[in-house]
Amino acid sequence: MEQHGKDEPAVLDVVVTTMASDSHTWNLVFLQLLLEELGHRVTNLGGCVPDELLVAECRRIDPDLIVLSSVNGHGFHDGLRLIAALRACTELAGTATVIGGKLGIDGPGDPARQRELLAAGFDGVFEEGGSVVEFRSFVDSLPAGIGSLPSGTRSLPAGTRSLPAGSGALR
Repeated sequence: MEQHGKDEPAVLDVVVTTMASDSHTWNLVFLQLLLEELGHRVTNLGGCVPDELLVAECRRIDPDLIVLSSVNGHGFHDGLRLIAALRACTELAGTATVIGGKLGIDGPGDPARQRELLAAGFDGVFEEGGSVVEFRSFVDSLPAGIGSLPSGTRSLPAGTRSLPAGSGALR
């Protein structure tokens, strides 16, 4: 049955990956399946991806969204280094980029850690134990083709939101 008056959901090109120090892959499989279930095209770069390779692959793919996932507790430090590399690349400076998982060894929900990651350039922070619903809501709010827009012209979800500790944070 055809429905009239409803917008088709945007189909995004998404890259999911860990960082150079993180060899975990089941988190990436979960994210890939979740995003594909939502109708998006996903490129899974796998575990232990060197920064240079991640940047090069994202330049080649030109994704609408980059999702960095960490399980080993080093996501905060690795994420700060990686977001600097992504934002320094002209082609990726405006690409929506989020980080999530176990970002530190002292447990989830550190508001200072979330603020620092957002200030460094992440568009969303989703720590372990956070809500998949909030992540889905963020993804659903992104328009398709945003990755190919010039830096400074993309339009992410309006406003700044902070979520309760442990449930993630959106910029």
